[in-house]
Amino acid sequence: MRFEGLFFYASKKVGRAISDYGMIKENDRILVAVSGGKDSLCMVKILKERIRFVPKKYEIVACFVDMGFDWIKKDVLVDFFKAEGIEFVLPSAPPKWKGEKGEFDCFWCSWNRRKVLFDTAKEMACTKIALGHHMDDIVETMLLNLFFNGEISTMRPYQEMFGGSLAIIRPLAYLEERELEKLSSILGLPVIKSLCPRKDISKRRKMKDIIRDLELINPDVKKNIFRSLKRVKREYLL
Repeated sequence: MRFEGLFFYASKKVGRAISDYGMIKENDRILVAVSGGKDSLCMVKILKERIRFVPKKYEIVACFVDMGFDWIKKDVLVDFFKAEGIEFVLPSAPPKWKGEKGEFDCFWCSWNRRKVLFDTAKEMACTKIALGHHMDDIVETMLLNLFFNGEISTMRPYQEMFGGSLAIIRPLAYLEERELEKLSSILGLPVIKSLCPRKDISKRRKMKDIIRDLELINPDVKKNIFRSLKRVKREYLL
């Protein structure tokens, strides 16, 4: 598929997700969380390009939360934002914490990054925070909650916070991770590879492996799990 076709295809899926869940309203100011990975870089690129032709006017502000990790080269992201003409901010989180065994704590990392995003959105007068979670993330979260928390729930594509004064949106909800991998490669985005010591041993990694094994039996298993979250037969639940 040519670059134009692939980007149009991805942008169209983003547009459909935005429309289906009413993610963006007129004159929204959106804080786009950028980690340096392929997903968030594709998201900020797509949201920026869509400003040119969508009927609803909105603004974006890219936000990289500095968690203090050595492998993140902030200069690479700064150069990217400047080249794209995107307004950006680089707030810092508190010093990173390790557990008693010297391991990174995933909950601390996630909780503090989210808190910094909330605080920054307020400071920048943003009405929305865009997170780069895609279909795989939503499906994996559903399985994590089912297997480890004993509940059926997942990330919502649109979720209001603080009485509706702020909302979290996930414009990539209809895109699969492999689609974003291909798009980021074709676009030549400055993807920063994560060197997190827990990325290959986390429970989420195990969910990826389970889905991959099931896809050998049914290639549509991921999409089916995603669709099932909209097709709940309540009369057959306890």
